[in-house]
Amino acid sequence: MNLAKLVSVAREETPADLVLKNAGIINTFIGEIEQGNVAICGDRIAGIGNYEQAEEVIDLQGSYLAPGLINGHTHVESSMLHPARYAQAIVPRGTLTVVTDLHEIANVCGLEGIRFFMDWAQRLPLDMLFMAPSCVPATTMETSGAQIGVGEIRELLRHPNVIGLGEMMNFPGVVQGNEEVLAKLAVAKGKIIDGHAPGLSGKELNAYMAVGILSDHESTALEEGREKLRKGMWLMIREGSSEKNLDVLLPLVSDKTYKRCFFVVDDRNCSDLLWEGDIDAVVRKAIGRGLEPVRALQMATVNPAEYFRLYDRGAIAPGYLANLITLTGLPSLEIDMVFYRGRLVAKDGKAMFSLPSISLELVDTVHIKPLSTGSLRLTTRPSPNKVGGGEGLPATTIETHPVIEIIPGQIITKKRIEKVKVVNGEVMPDLDRDILKLAVVERHKASGNVGLGLVKGFGLKRGALASSIAHDSHNIIAVGTNDFDILRAIEEIERLQGGLVVCANQEILASLPLPIAGLLSPEPVETVVAQFDVVEKAAASLGNLPPTPFSILSFLALPVIPELRLTDLGLVDLTSR
Repeated sequence: MNLAKLVSVAREETPADLVLKNAGIINTFIGEIEQGNVAICGDRIAGIGNYEQAEEVIDLQGSYLAPGLINGHTHVESSMLHPARYAQAIVPRGTLTVVTDLHEIANVCGLEGIRFFMDWAQRLPLDMLFMAPSCVPATTMETSGAQIGVGEIRELLRHPNVIGLGEMMNFPGVVQGNEEVLAKLAVAKGKIIDGHAPGLSGKELNAYMAVGILSDHESTALEEGREKLRKGMWLMIREGSSEKNLDVLLPLVSDKTYKRCFFVVDDRNCSDLLWEGDIDAVVRKAIGRGLEPVRALQMATVNPAEYFRLYDRGAIAPGYLANLITLTGLPSLEIDMVFYRGRLVAKDGKAMFSLPSISLELVDTVHIKPLSTGSLRLTTRPSPNKVGGGEGLPATTIETHPVIEIIPGQIITKKRIEKVKVVNGEVMPDLDRDILKLAVVERHKASGNVGLGLVKGFGLKRGALASSIAHDSHNIIAVGTNDFDILRAIEEIERLQGGLVVCANQEILASLPLPIAGLLSPEPVETVVAQFDVVEKAAASLGNLPPTPFSILSFLALPVIPELRLTDLGLVDLTSR
């Protein structure tokens, strides 16, 4: 940055590189809209006023000018897109700063996976900033492909684009004073430390916050969010593909609280990015729910910038980065042009930048021990409560068994105890009561670990779904009505080296290959979305499924979210911890 030239342009002694003229400038500092021109010098805003002299002048004719949007908490891997394709999807939507915790790819590939994103970020017209993953693996109750300890976190925090410690998911470890967990927090002292505290309250929340954790994106209830705000936490209001908390938490946003709140998506799939948008979709929805438009924009710009101590963005002001978006409609948030560091990079929803060639990296990451249907046999202890049976007939009993119940629109689950049929010691699915078999197969070390359980709420009447996206260790997870289809779907995941699969009658009905770490596709977003839509339609044909079934499936292996989960090591009951 040439400071002398910047000063000269600000004084209008030297022509600006670009002047955006006749703009309705959204002032995110004070929540007002001002009329004027904005002069840009290089990658910075030189000044706001009646600037006219410039190498290029664009007359906005009264359109609104806003700071580029900031997505303050997301896992890019959940888009299923290569980082370059991800940029093509979100930059036209006005997102120019992304703060991401790459614990998904780190659980598969460790530091190599993080470096893969860091290398690509340098070549893209957006600022991708990183939080060092704090929990790889998330717990000791699962098998991951890599581990990130205190030494690796210390190394990552030295990188200029790593701005803090990612969400501390091991909240039991924090509250119980686990030595390794506290050592990770100590290494990050003085940095931004993101939280992950579903359902924590009272003294446990106090203990969690006392170590320097500053925010939370897991609030799903009004009073939960209110307590966290009162105790000084920044409230990340999440609206993702399967985690939808905006409607519940929006009433907490008031004149007194809004500066401590901002929007995030956490996990957003490629289809939602293409058709609805990124953080812009959350802003638009909040406005539709009655939030004043400028305030909604503050919660996607200056608020996250202040939380992350990014004092060069989030507003339109002298010396700030020229990350700007023009809006032809404010309540509807119709984005016309997108400027990254003073350069036009998108217009009318289309990216205006080219990408380097994309080659396959981080492949061959799915390795499983050969399975049979016997590997999927869910057994229980013998019970004396025999029903029927007799010579030559199977012994059938009715027994109680824990069942994971899905909660629509949330990633939390309920623990249920249901009566199930047991035939010769094997627990049977019950399609009439929507109780299906769930399996998690370890895929990093070919250990042969298979976790088995039951799940309620998927609505499958036939067939099976399988995925190599299973937060956060990303083993293979499958749900189905019978062992034959579950096994066939798992085997197809291995053949594809990652992806999403729909199977019925032992035939593959649809699939989406994700060969990069078993998480990402190198294909353009339109191609991936088309494949994803085919997979979701094929899944929907198998019964009465909830929206985004693969997103829901992917979280059933995450053992840091209440109440009941399944990993490759078995059922995890967080109600008893």
